[in-house]
Amino acid sequence: MIPVLTALDHLFALADPIDIETVPLRAAAGRILAQSVSARRTQPPFPASSMDGYALKAVEADLHAQFKVVGESAAGHRWNGTLGPGQAVRIFTGAPVPEGADKVVIQEDVTRSGDMISITDDPGPKDNIRPAGVDFEQGMVIDAPRRLSPGDIALLASMNVPEVPVRRAPVVALISTGDELVVPGEDPGPDQIIASNTFGLAAMLEGVGARARILPIARDTESSLQTVLGLAQDADLIVTIGGASVGDHDLVAGVAAKLGMEQAFYKVAMRPGKPLMAGRLNGTAMVGLPGNPVSAMVCGAVFLTPMINAMLGLGRAPAPRIVMPLSAPLGKNGPREHYMRAIVSDGAVADAGAQDSSLLSVLARANALIIRPPHDPARDVGDLVDVLTLS
Repeated sequence: MIPVLTALDHLFALADPIDIETVPLRAAAGRILAQSVSARRTQPPFPASSMDGYALKAVEADLHAQFKVVGESAAGHRWNGTLGPGQAVRIFTGAPVPEGADKVVIQEDVTRSGDMISITDDPGPKDNIRPAGVDFEQGMVIDAPRRLSPGDIALLASMNVPEVPVRRAPVVALISTGDELVVPGEDPGPDQIIASNTFGLAAMLEGVGARARILPIARDTESSLQTVLGLAQDADLIVTIGGASVGDHDLVAGVAAKLGMEQAFYKVAMRPGKPLMAGRLNGTAMVGLPGNPVSAMVCGAVFLTPMINAMLGLGRAPAPRIVMPLSAPLGKNGPREHYMRAIVSDGAVADAGAQDSSLLSVLARANALIIRPPHDPARDVGDLVDVLTLS
């Protein structure tokens, strides 16, 4: 068995960078920006009013001063003249400030009669003008790599960037194995259960930017497994679930070896998730996960999501941990690193109950994993532990 961090190093070595594609801005949300992008214009491109009011010369903006209104400037329709002494231009939010004006008196501080206005309330020192380029200048750069948020998309639109270079979504082929499995919606036989792992892993991996393909269930024969593996040839990552141990019906390692898999490692010193293997199958990264549902999902969070991040150019780092106090005591840990299903609440964390690796109901109500080092002693309320949050 190898430590978790050593296993991650092997997986990162398998995580080849994904190629770059250009997509319309409308399709870029949540994608990984692959190359830095520069603003094509300045925002705002002109001094703009931040309020509805009257544009005039600040030096003349005294209480009770009077001005003649000589024009109007609206958003998208500027007034093209030059403001003279004693003159004002009616202006609206977002409109270009006329040449010669350096202050906007808000309309609430003004009384108007015909084409004359009087300042009836102290306009104060604020000029109510957004300078040209106050948001950003032409040439400002959004650095890559980064996952594009809604705010990033709005900024790119304002920068007049219609298309964005992003990493292609890695295609992950998910293969459940075992005669005991049927897909949701089918009628299971008396000795069968519903395949859940591929659906949970697909949701997890798509949440970090992959495109998951759930392939047919591979039955417990070499020919069935070979056939389903053949369907995954165009994937960037092949993930099998189940059949990775050493039982009579655990065929994945043997079949993959016959097909040319170069194994990087087998077995990790962790619980749940010990019977994990990885390598390359004809040039494609392949990871074999244990079949117990919680084991597969924990390995997805600990190994597969960092692997996808590496393929997307986001760096090669373990899933981020935070340190939190315990809200309930824990018994001592055994010889393997333990990823305990847990619940974070009110700034503290406690285990979520029974830790059997078959109990999806416990995993579903958990929002975190407590990470126990090997041989960690018993812990009391308030002790600090490492936590990996689950989305």
